[in-house]
Amino acid sequence: MQFPSFIAKRIRHNEAGSFSATVSRIGIASIAIGVAVGIIAFAVLLGFKQTIQQKIFLFGAHINVSAFTMGNTYEEGPLPLKNPIAEELPKIPEIDHWQVVANKSGILKTPDEIKGVVLKGVGKDYDWDTFKKSLVSGRLIGYKDSSSINYGYSSEVIISQKIASQLRLKSGDDVIMYSLQNPPRPRKLTIAGIYNTQMEEFDNVLMIGDLALVQRLNNWGPDSVGTYEIYLKDFAKIDDVSNQLRKVLPPAVYLQKVTTSFPQIFDWLILLDRNTAVFLSLILFVACFNMISILLVMIMERTPLIGLLKTLGSPNKQIRMVFFQVGIHMVQKGLLIGNGVGLLFCWLQHQYKLISLDPVNYYMDTVPIVFDWSIFALVNVVTIVVSALILLIPTLIITRIQPIKALLFKK
Repeated sequence: MQFPSFIAKRIRHNEAGSFSATVSRIGIASIAIGVAVGIIAFAVLLGFKQTIQQKIFLFGAHINVSAFTMGNTYEEGPLPLKNPIAEELPKIPEIDHWQVVANKSGILKTPDEIKGVVLKGVGKDYDWDTFKKSLVSGRLIGYKDSSSINYGYSSEVIISQKIASQLRLKSGDDVIMYSLQNPPRPRKLTIAGIYNTQMEEFDNVLMIGDLALVQRLNNWGPDSVGTYEIYLKDFAKIDDVSNQLRKVLPPAVYLQKVTTSFPQIFDWLILLDRNTAVFLSLILFVACFNMISILLVMIMERTPLIGLLKTLGSPNKQIRMVFFQVGIHMVQKGLLIGNGVGLLFCWLQHQYKLISLDPVNYYMDTVPIVFDWSIFALVNVVTIVVSALILLIPTLIITRIQPIKALLFKK
């Protein structure tokens, strides 16, 4: 065993019951709290971002491509299925999936209530995997072949829980929809399922139906759609893919990114990132300040030992390494406890939903947790590196301690 490690181990074993033992526990606790808070903060932050983005992406793809329309309306002009967009999409490796949809404004009418809605028509290429998580009752819609009865479309729709509550509807009920056109074209629809995203922007107006139904209401053929919804493998590359698509889009076609469609939500997520960074920086500063103070106390308490080691010929670098290893040992204990506490809290919240939220303000009813092990590892690495650099500062006082005065020092 090397000399600094041997002396550091003896110091740790002999400090039980001393004043330095108390401050040592405080140092370990400060590191543990900092690491636990860091893990919890990142798990919650990533959970918020992932949950909100998933809900936005249910009805707002990463990139939407549609025809220009006059005025502010939910409806689009027709786009042919065979066009430069459809030819370009398979050539872009960053694109994970695309689907065609069309929107139609209308009014749902029951014997007692009416409600303005937007019918989003989707085809068989629609990605239902994410949407299933928001389905609270009923089932997904069915499709009919163009050669079948009922004009070749399915009359089943999925409405939001908010719309269902306002119109007092449930799965299996029928409702009349009047499309907003001249003359209005009523359609009897069947409620196949009810969803709830807890995002008022969607739940207040949107319902899901068959793309063929919207094509029929708009007098479009089966080869015309309203919007291309494009999803990327990596959302961070949205700007690069958008610029690439704009180069091939015809003049009458409009491209819109989801970050432009919902700027207030994405600005809020950016603000969460900044607040979390400031919060964790303050926690790390307090923990490092505590470590400096604690190591200084330990050095002052063992001033006679430092004087004795210097008298026996130990260089300053070797003595500094003794107390540096004592500090690193406290950091290791703090990391172990902090990781245990932080991960345990995250697991309990993920499993049992201990902390609830107001969905009106937060778009979700419980605090979400995401286990990103690379981020957790980064928290530990940053803590170790910063603590190691900080621990070198108080050991500098050892170079100023004179052996003769240290041997006569009384605690």
